[in-house]
Amino acid sequence: MNTVYYLKSCDTCQKILKSLPENHGLELHDIKQAPLTETEVDFLKSLAGSYEALFSRKAQLYKSLGLKEQNLTEADYRKYLLEHYTFLSRPVFVVDQKIFIGNQAATVLKVIEALR
Repeated sequence: MNTVYYLKSCDTCQKILKSLPENHGLELHDIKQAPLTETEVDFLKSLAGSYEALFSRKAQLYKSLGLKEQNLTEADYRKYLLEHYTFLSRPVFVVDQKIFIGNQAATVLKVIEALR
């Protein structure tokens, strides 16, 4: 199933979803309402190549916990992704077993292409 992991309250995520082709067929997974499971995080990692690739350094919690000053390992990234939704770089699209991470314009264009 093609899925988008996003935050319903995120204006950027909403804007991106509205830019997608109609009838895109994506399952919408609001990560605040339904936190990521270990299985989901591990699956996303298998597509992305690392937990770090899924991790957002823009999160307020990243700064407030002082994680910038720490040397995080893959196990740390996994732990934080499971602990709080804000650590996932959003949105994350999985389309035909390919992963697209983040809200960069080039990434969104690739998602739109993949959905056509």
